[in-house]
Amino acid sequence: MDSTRPRAYTLSMSQPPAKSHGRLAVSASLKPREVMTPTPRLKGAWCAKVITLFPDQFPGVLGASLTGKALQQGLWALEPIDMRTFGRGKHRQVDDTPAGGGAGLVMRPDVVGRAIGMAQAGVPDDPARWPRIYLSPRGAPFTQTHAQRFAQAEGMTLLCGRFEGVDQRVIDHFGLEEISLGDFVLTGGEIAAQAVIDATVRLIPGVLGNAASTEEESFADGLLEHPQYTQPREWQGRAIPDVLMSGNHAEIAKWRRAEAEALTDARRPDLWSAYKSRRK
Repeated sequence: MDSTRPRAYTLSMSQPPAKSHGRLAVSASLKPREVMTPTPRLKGAWCAKVITLFPDQFPGVLGASLTGKALQQGLWALEPIDMRTFGRGKHRQVDDTPAGGGAGLVMRPDVVGRAIGMAQAGVPDDPARWPRIYLSPRGAPFTQTHAQRFAQAEGMTLLCGRFEGVDQRVIDHFGLEEISLGDFVLTGGEIAAQAVIDATVRLIPGVLGNAASTEEESFADGLLEHPQYTQPREWQGRAIPDVLMSGNHAEIAKWRRAEAEALTDARRPDLWSAYKSRRK
């Protein structure tokens, strides 16, 4: 078997997977078949290919709850690609010292390039159809708009950096889009990759089951989400606002909009400014 081939992740569950409809696609795996639970993968299903030094960290939290159920049903697919496989020499070296000196290590372009080449085999070269993402603290802040764009694609490839990052020539050669979760530094891109995938996968039809859920969330229309309440009607001396129990859907919608606007104005002046500009 070619040890450089990516594995298609399958999620073991105690209950049999729900019946899937449509044509199925079959992908190879490095795990022995006898220790795996067969998982359908609908042909044309959205796919995330993750290049990482720690493939066993996937699916992680993506294997739980609704995203995990959708993965089991074949509504989307996950292919972790072990970058160490493409390393140099006996010890599969993937990094080297920075040119010009300095602390830390930099991921080698020849190693990372081979991994990306494997990931991109058989997928569209057009980044609009298949985005190529490098998780980096210097990247553009990840937003709901990114997630919506990624969900409209056929799939995406995510490169998880480590050490001092990736040789710039790899980024330039493959036209990688750099994405950041925020103004802080993680030890690697794996956590960021899972966050990006989660935000994207939940927008794929059928994953959440209720399309209205994504339409009313924070950022869906440029605002933070309104406060949510549920039973009991009163707790610790605090009652559910009367309007939410009135049954008047027009008034409920009006209240929720006002609350969303007030929260956005108070907590995210950047979003509030953009929201007001769009409404002019």
